[in-house]
Amino acid sequence: MTGRSNSPRNIGGPDEPIVYVVDDDVSVREALRNLFRSVGLRVEVFGSAAEFLQSKLPDVASCLILDIRLPRLSGLDFQADLAKAGIHIPIVFMTGHGDIPMTVRAMKAGAVDFLTKPFRDQDMLDAVTAAIERDRNSRNEAKIRSDLHALFATLTAREREVMALVTTGLMNKQIAAEIGIAEITVKIHRGNIMRKMAAKSLAELVKMAQALEIQRPAPPQ
Repeated sequence: MTGRSNSPRNIGGPDEPIVYVVDDDVSVREALRNLFRSVGLRVEVFGSAAEFLQSKLPDVASCLILDIRLPRLSGLDFQADLAKAGIHIPIVFMTGHGDIPMTVRAMKAGAVDFLTKPFRDQDMLDAVTAAIERDRNSRNEAKIRSDLHALFATLTAREREVMALVTTGLMNKQIAAEIGIAEITVKIHRGNIMRKMAAKSLAELVKMAQALEIQRPAPPQ
């Protein structure tokens, strides 16, 4: 690792991002630990994939720096195992023996970057910055979806039906005719839906329906 230049902003605190390093080479682990700490990044290092899996991962934005050639389990296989286990963490691979097939396989499986040793410190810092930003965005999107599902769960079955029709652009009169209720009842349901979903406008409600992948109910036979 060579040629460190400008560093990213300092990061610290229990809720701030963490960089995990998995490499069986002690000197590499310590060099990376020192690099990340020098720019204020939280870092934890492991000598094997098994050690990493035994650790408790805080619910914060993070990334994994992974050696492609690990004892007993390759970094690529470990990447696949993490995906199967539902552990979605951005990975930056590093290797001293990289080749095109390895790089293609790693990137297709979602790796952020693939650095060949020796690499510039700044290249690693840039890759980590991109990986943490990807994870932060992913976590934010997951929280938004979770919050939307929680709000949607407060709707009654009829309100969910009306929401599905409202967000396809149907007017109150059309909705009333389609599901066989009074138009004034549709208006009441719409008001309840807007309040429960905390939607400030119909356009916002439509976006919520799209995010929830709400489908228009089939018309009664």
